[in-house]
Amino acid sequence: MGYHSAVGTAVMNVSARSDAKLISIVVAFYNEEKAIVSFFAEMDRVAAALPVPVEYVCVNDGSRDGTLALLQAELGQHRRMRIVNFARNFGKEAAMTAGIEQARGDAVVVIDADLQDPPSLIAEFIAKWREGWDVVYGVRASREADSFFKRATAGAFYRIFNAIASVPIPHDAGDFRLMDRRVVNALLALPERNRFMKGLFAWVGFKQTGVEFVREARVAGETHWNFLRLWNFAVDGLTSFSIAPLRMASMVGGVISLLAFAYAFYLVIRTMVYGIDVPGYASIVVIMLFLGGVQLLSIGLIGEYLGRLYIEAKDRPLYIVADVFDNESS
Repeated sequence: MGYHSAVGTAVMNVSARSDAKLISIVVAFYNEEKAIVSFFAEMDRVAAALPVPVEYVCVNDGSRDGTLALLQAELGQHRRMRIVNFARNFGKEAAMTAGIEQARGDAVVVIDADLQDPPSLIAEFIAKWREGWDVVYGVRASREADSFFKRATAGAFYRIFNAIASVPIPHDAGDFRLMDRRVVNALLALPERNRFMKGLFAWVGFKQTGVEFVREARVAGETHWNFLRLWNFAVDGLTSFSIAPLRMASMVGGVISLLAFAYAFYLVIRTMVYGIDVPGYASIVVIMLFLGGVQLLSIGLIGEYLGRLYIEAKDRPLYIVADVFDNESS
């Protein structure tokens, strides 16, 4: 009975997707004035060939350049569009969440404004969605447009995350993806403030598949992701979806304690048998520095998790909207 019921539900979902009335395109903008015209020109070209009408949900994440003015100018075009203007910069994760909350489509596509993720792939996303997939994400088959350092650090992050997290994320999959409405509703039901969206996309589950593409260079402007922001992003991801670092700190502490007891026992026996002290000022200093480093690292890990509890306990809103500009013409 349960099996047939599940099959019937799947058939209904696929049928409903064939009759979908709207696809939402969610885009976060932060100081992207140089890319806006090119982005909308390419998106409009792609949207004209899609089998479903689209709406644009644009989130201005506290840009300090002319991004908001250019977005408002795009409202005058013949397209359905909504601009969510933040009171200040709250970060990309908050901007994506706001865009998803504002989206009204039967499915939601998240894409960056720099055109490194090709809008032309959206048609294939929709085809996969209509086949019955709930989430269709882009997989970067090539990242030659990125620097060697960024490729190396990104690869290391995916390997470490998937090794310690209970829910793995697809390797080389970014935020570029299509999600069915029921996946969007599941994401919006998550109350946490520390939002690592790549992890949340995987955590909610549902049927997911990837589509490979070649990542191009930015159409204009420069990336806002420096080493410090990438490091903080990686730490947020690892600590949001795993307590393995805390367990590793406990294991390291236990191993060091055993070694310390073993070495102390060795010194006592050696002194009792041979009657000599073991001079070792240098070795003592090295051991003390090593233990001090391990202790500080452990305290730092505990501090990361306590800091996240502190942020969650304050229960502040994830973002504050200053204005919403709407144009419902299709």
